[in-house]
Amino acid sequence: MESDDAAARARFEALFDAHYAELTRFASRRVGPDTAGDVVSGTFLIAWRRLAEVPETHPRAWLYGVARHVIANELRSRERRDRLVAKAGGAGHAVTEDHAGQVGEHLRVRAALAALSPADQEVLRLTAWDGLDVAEAALVLGCSRTALKVRLHRARRRFAARLRAAEGADLSTARRGPLPTILPEGSTR
Repeated sequence: MESDDAAARARFEALFDAHYAELTRFASRRVGPDTAGDVVSGTFLIAWRRLAEVPETHPRAWLYGVARHVIANELRSRERRDRLVAKAGGAGHAVTEDHAGQVGEHLRVRAALAALSPADQEVLRLTAWDGLDVAEAALVLGCSRTALKVRLHRARRRFAARLRAAEGADLSTARRGPLPTILPEGSTR
């Protein structure tokens, strides 16, 4: 029994060591650095409780899927809290601008990404920002690898068109030109 507990603890610690930093970055981009720690803690708490369900292959994708659910719960809680504050007549919380976001390219990319549908945003973030391969992203989003590849291709095209539109380029040339280097053309890893 003790050897089983030690093996479970060792496996959990290996998962934690391997994925803590990237899950923190993932959560920070979605809920901000102040809440990211809570999201990651919640994710690893679920992983500990359900360690037997964490797959041996692609545990990172499983953790990202859990983190997405924890983030969704956090965002719903924020919405409820904001509605209550507004209803009570309070001022709410102040939003401070990200000073690193002052770089023109950063703002342009963020604006182009924000103009996309939430589904397109998520598939691009998972593959380009979070570094998940097609198989892992497909597991996170609950679809087949083929469906993920199609979604990713279409999202990249729409993203490239938005970037070029922001530059004032004709949208018809956006369909023919190469993709921007900001989101590298991914492989099927």
